[in-house]
Amino acid sequence: MSFKTHDVVPISEARSRLTELAEDVVAGAEKVLTKNGSAYVAIVDARKLDYYHALEAEHGHLVMLDDAEKGLRDALSGNVLSEAEFRDSLRRTKTHK
Repeated sequence: MSFKTHDVVPISEARSRLTELAEDVVAGAEKVLTKNGSAYVAIVDARKLDYYHALEAEHGHLVMLDDAEKGLRDALSGNVLSEAEFRDSLRRTKTHK
């Protein structure tokens, strides 16, 4: 989504216009509040925020499924470690942290 200049508001100004800004957001606008001239926070519709969180969770599930699929392909192709090799790799990982 692109922002128009009136969608960027100094946080000092937002304090006195919060109700107006909230109504604009519910009507479909998103507002970026600035502090010292730089983007600081955004005001978005609560339903849209829920949607963003759902998308983020779904992305996490897709990443896990992709990793599981890769693991299954590795197992089926015989690209696995023996138990001793696996334990040794765990020990090496612990000593490098």
